[in-house]
Amino acid sequence: MDIILSNANPDPIYAQIADQIRSQIVGGVLKEGTLLPSIRVLAKELRISVITTKRAYDELEKEGYIQTIAAKGSYVASRNHEQIKEEYLRKIEEHMRAIMLLANFLELKEEELGMMYELLKRGDE
Repeated sequence: MDIILSNANPDPIYAQIADQIRSQIVGGVLKEGTLLPSIRVLAKELRISVITTKRAYDELEKEGYIQTIAAKGSYVASRNHEQIKEEYLRKIEEHMRAIMLLANFLELKEEELGMMYELLKRGDE
């Protein structure tokens, strides 16, 4: 499991860990039923506090991405792909609302926003 932490990232360390594990689960890198490193092992590998790692795992468990079984460890939980898709659609809607507020403030037209999107999309190819 690859996790890269950055001090330049404004997000707290536990959030960086949770985000990266979440992305690996949603992206299919970590499959359903996969055993995750123990909290202690991951903390040691990342050279961070066990408390920080536990907080990341607790967040993922609360969101339903992982499940922890006492004395056995934490596993990638089975999730409905439609449920995951709905979560991401909600996130896109939140970002779009923020974009709309900024665009209205700057009095940007829909065509200008569309052009920005197309330029960004081409840049990622």
